[in-house]
Amino acid sequence: MKHEVKIKSQYFNDIISGEKNFEIRKNDRDYHVGDILMLQEYDNGEYTKNFVRRKIAYIHHGDGNFGLEKGYCVLGLSKCE
Repeated sequence: MKHEVKIKSQYFNDIISGEKNFEIRKNDRDYHVGDILMLQEYDNGEYTKNFVRRKIAYIHHGDGNFGLEKGYCVLGLSKCE
């Protein structure tokens, strides 16, 4: 499945540079390993024309422990082939 989501410029740039390979998201889209995230850059209240695709390689579901609330998840991302 493909998910189109917005991402702030600072985090978008960290993904592009390779410094960041995860996303913390509300799990309101029923994410699964193997799904594709279409991360669309969002700056000053508007979408830019920039986007990047990443594959979900790992999911940690929040359960109220370790600072991650239930209903949220950490998505480990890898480059799409």
